[in-house]
Amino acid sequence: MTKRPEKNAGMEGLSAERRAYDITMRALIYLAAVIVVALLLFLLGYILYRGLPNLTWEFLTAEESVVKDIQGIGPAILNTVYVIIATLIVALPLGVGAAIYLTEYAKNRKLVAAIEFATETLAGIPSIIYALVGVLVFAESLRLGKTLIAGSLTLVIMTLPTIIRTTQESLKTVPQSYREGSLGLGSGKWHMIRTVVLPSSIDGIVTGCILAIGRIVGESAVLLYTVGMSMKMQDFFRDGLESFFASSGSTLSVALYVYAKVRADFDLAFSVAVVLIVITLVINLVAKLAGRGLKKN
Repeated sequence: MTKRPEKNAGMEGLSAERRAYDITMRALIYLAAVIVVALLLFLLGYILYRGLPNLTWEFLTAEESVVKDIQGIGPAILNTVYVIIATLIVALPLGVGAAIYLTEYAKNRKLVAAIEFATETLAGIPSIIYALVGVLVFAESLRLGKTLIAGSLTLVIMTLPTIIRTTQESLKTVPQSYREGSLGLGSGKWHMIRTVVLPSSIDGIVTGCILAIGRIVGESAVLLYTVGMSMKMQDFFRDGLESFFASSGSTLSVALYVYAKVRADFDLAFSVAVVLIVITLVINLVAKLAGRGLKKN
């Protein structure tokens, strides 16, 4: 009967000084993990504690009205969903396609390295710079004004570097033997990428999508300059899709800024924060489940 290895079996041959150092480092690592988890739980708990008492069905669905003394973020919730969908429809195909080309098709390694360096630099640029570019290019030069489409196009530029880099790193983790085996069985280049490489790297693509959604949901500077602070309800089912190109409206992050900074109403600001957390959590779960389904297929 074989004996189970003890937890400290790897420390038997170590000196007392080395063993003390190992125990200290493990304790520091565990302490750091506990502190991070405790801070996360504290932040979530405090936001829920301050925000949940003020959440009502009217607040979530109503349109704000000063005359009727009604507070509501219904338009902000819808605008946030519209902006996320519009941004991802453009950014995901472009980002994933660019990553596939740079990883699988591009032959000039120096050019690829330069593009990778550029995307990493763009990913770290402050969002206020993207806001100024969005105002100058989309709002003024293209004469889109402060509209949802102008904000979505600006967010496309801002999230593209993140999607490209995460997808690239995921594609690079696929073993070269997978590609060689598929090509050796008579598969074409695109067929090999579509049936072997992409399914094997779907986790990284989903991660890039989640990071992009997180940045879209939490962005306020870009949307404040390119979309505006209107709290008007937009009915695209009634007015048609063309109203998307001509209407402005605040998202949840902009509404949070308005309640906290402009009106100093922190109770409602925390309520908006709760809604933001819930929407982000739901979208991330949906993205994870979609990624698992694609990977199984």
